Amino acid sequence: MSISNKLVVERLRCESMINPIGIDIAIPRFSWTLSSVRRGVSQTGYQIVVFDGKDVIWDSGKVLTDSSIHCEYAGPNLRSRCRYEWKVRVWDELGGTSAWSEIAFWEMGLLLPENWVARWVEPEQQPVIEESPMDFYDRAKGLVPTDVGRLHPCPMLRKQFTVGPGVKRARIYATAHGIYELELNGNRVGDQDLAPEMTAYQAYLQYQTYEVTDVLTEGDHVIAATLADGWYAGRVGLMGDNCQYGNKLALLMQLEIDYADGRRQTVITDRSFKSNTGALVYSDLFIGERYDARLERAGWSTTAYDDKNWQPVREVEHDRGCLIAAYGEPVRVMQEIEPIAVLHTAKGETVVDLGQVIAGRVRMRVRGAVSGTEIKLEHGEVLDENGNFLNNIIGRYKDQTDFYVARGAEEEVYEPRFTFHGFRYVKVTGYPGKLDTADFTGIVLSSDLRPTGDFECSDERINQLQANIQWSQIGNMLSIPTDCPQRERAGWTGDIQVFAPTACFNRDVNAFLTRWLRNAAVEQRVDGQVPIVVPYLKGYEEITALMSTDSSAGWGDACIIVPWVLYERYGDMRVLRENYPMMAGWLNYIERSAYKGLPETDDGSMTPERRERQRYLWNTGFHFGDWLIPSMSVSKDGKGVDMMQSAFATKELVSTCFYAYSTQLMSQIAQLLGWNADAQRYAELNRKVRMAFAEEYLDENGRLQAHFQGIYVLALQMNMIPDETRGLVMNQLVNLIEENGNRLDTGFLSVPFLLDVLCDNGRSDVAYRLLYQTECPSWLYEVEKGATTIWEAWRAIMPSGKVTNVSYNHYAFGCVGDWLYRKVAGLNNALPGYKRIVIKPDIDCGLTYAKAQYESVYGTIVTEWKLKGNQVVQEVKVPANTTAIVYLPGASLERLTEGGDPVKDQSGLKSVKVEEDAVVIEIGSGGYVFEYIRT
Repeated sequence: MSISNKLVVERLRCESMINPIGIDIAIPRFSWTLSSVRRGVSQTGYQIVVFDGKDVIWDSGKVLTDSSIHCEYAGPNLRSRCRYEWKVRVWDELGGTSAWSEIAFWEMGLLLPENWVARWVEPEQQPVIEESPMDFYDRAKGLVPTDVGRLHPCPMLRKQFTVGPGVKRARIYATAHGIYELELNGNRVGDQDLAPEMTAYQAYLQYQTYEVTDVLTEGDHVIAATLADGWYAGRVGLMGDNCQYGNKLALLMQLEIDYADGRRQTVITDRSFKSNTGALVYSDLFIGERYDARLERAGWSTTAYDDKNWQPVREVEHDRGCLIAAYGEPVRVMQEIEPIAVLHTAKGETVVDLGQVIAGRVRMRVRGAVSGTEIKLEHGEVLDENGNFLNNIIGRYKDQTDFYVARGAEEEVYEPRFTFHGFRYVKVTGYPGKLDTADFTGIVLSSDLRPTGDFECSDERINQLQANIQWSQIGNMLSIPTDCPQRERAGWTGDIQVFAPTACFNRDVNAFLTRWLRNAAVEQRVDGQVPIVVPYLKGYEEITALMSTDSSAGWGDACIIVPWVLYERYGDMRVLRENYPMMAGWLNYIERSAYKGLPETDDGSMTPERRERQRYLWNTGFHFGDWLIPSMSVSKDGKGVDMMQSAFATKELVSTCFYAYSTQLMSQIAQLLGWNADAQRYAELNRKVRMAFAEEYLDENGRLQAHFQGIYVLALQMNMIPDETRGLVMNQLVNLIEENGNRLDTGFLSVPFLLDVLCDNGRSDVAYRLLYQTECPSWLYEVEKGATTIWEAWRAIMPSGKVTNVSYNHYAFGCVGDWLYRKVAGLNNALPGYKRIVIKPDIDCGLTYAKAQYESVYGTIVTEWKLKGNQVVQEVKVPANTTAIVYLPGASLERLTEGGDPVKDQSGLKSVKVEEDAVVIEIGSGGYVFEYIRT
């Protein structure tokens, strides 16, 4: 066996994570990438070896396959608490063998209920006061200042214990009702924020695992925790409801210390813990936090502190069947931002400008403050049209305000711990002395998702658009995929459905969205509906009661579309198999609703033929339709707002389009999983739905009953139009766009497909007019108005300069990012996970340069093209164990070079052929530079 020094196995991942600890996946999967200095490298086999300490517990032997992603463990049952190490080597297409990889590991959590010996404990506390329900239609009326007297101090818990000599290993397993932060001997444990994060607590409560071996030495120690209301009991959602899951905070914690002699010491939450309160007068995710430094209990989490006056905790019983090991990357501090200015407004306000809209908090330094000085920090995303501070979010408990009360030290530093805000500007009141930018730091919070992609081009406006998309993703992927980081912070299913493809380019969201989908499955209703938000907060259940439905077309369909996107982008077949019951339940619900229902417009005069086809039209009940059509949602003067108009005008056709789309995807998914009967049934259902749609809604001139841009986009994208009529339907779409001044007027569900539909049907010229449009509504209008994130509404800042009270951090309309990667830069996949890549750029897009880089599951893909006159330079990087098809538009074989040598004379390319106006080359892995003069 020959060892290849030129083939290296690297970037080992277990369950899409690097060296995860505390997981509970019974059959974990392994992935790796390959690197080599030579071209055309492919894997033909692998061998994985797994160790339990020094012993080999599983050796896969040589497995003949070219797959290097999601390779399943097939050894003995895995044990609670055990750390497993693994390594892999591969064989290449030349018969060479790589050296063994570096050793990676993963560690199991507590897999069995009996592994938990800790008791749930509740500190001495008053129950959280539950807010009264609020009428949906009155949510912005009669608002009164928040009564913070209703809020309670954050409990602090502690326990002292003794550690003996010879500690070999120590782990903490912990979770809470509320959010928690642990300390050991006065130092914070771990670096994650807002644990245990937002999940469907009633059935899916995550516990976290912490490595603390190096902290525990022989002697006395103190384990401590601080609790806050968080998502469990605090305010969250559109209506500001609280007590989502309960009204008392609780902690469950188990510290296990293994000694070299084989003993195990367990320190658990039980009645031996004590509790008190301190400087955190209150902390609420929406309202904000009040910290009174005069009430600090110095050294409270150390052994030197005397807790004799603290109160005992109470042991309580709570369901442990809902405990799930944390999966995916936690929330962490992602970045620190230095402010760009201190502003003094016309109203006399002092405002710190970070220069960037973020989700997070600020760290403030104060010098020379007299004891009792109160400093108020208010957070907002924009200034008003006069340059004054604006709290742009209206509603109950949307304060986003923190208070710090100084203790009187020479220098004090404050940073909130159990809240976060959506903001760029901080209005500061009560700050002693002159405020300087150096005294404030913006703290960016997000789930710690690895950056995987970026796009850049010769137009700086589009580069800013890409940056805005990235920042909105960072701000709205905090524990769950949210709509916005200020007003609701809810897991709207429709938002992530439209944004998922772009999200997958920008960051590694596989584990993150897999966890969210597991929560969606938990929240699925008995009748198959997938709620409009996941987790399904009680305030939204009250809202949906008004609509007589828990879901909507295009929102519930996220349960099918998001897994499909993850499969396409990451090659993850398990996410399809795991979610298939949820998908089938959702489609069964749609099928029943369509089959049994008749539209509200039925007056009894339907012919038998028309009545029969109603069974395949999902035209009953409420749906959000093509939500937020610009011309129907906000009047041109910004005074009239009626977001429901577009819902009622489009819901009937939109819902049937998504009925067809989901049956099409389900047919493909069932085929992949080997369930052929299901595949055939869904394919036949799809055919009948599409036929019924065309017969019911399409006339001989290609006009649809709902005559809006978005409806034509969806109908074309989802194959609702017979081939012979597509040209007429396209003409209707183009006419609407041109009549609107070459501006889009598409809603929430159709925007993702708008530019693709135009390009795929021969009207790229119209697509680029929309891309480069700077009048409202358009992407570049926002850029030219100074946006640093994607807005909720295209007219958030009116052409007149009027600033409206909406969210300025909504990623949904940033779905155009996916199109920029694929169409402009030309980075496409022909096989799941980018096992086979297609590089097909549009060099006639009006740019002179574009580049996309993407860290796929197989490695880094790069496409970069430059245009100088008629000279084209196309650079491509293809990762090992993949192949690519490269389209070179306008190239002639005679004048095309690669690496400076004529392509026609090279033997290292897999294939070269001419197709229409392009040379098409198939290549293996490696870096390539193609140059030619366009003909």
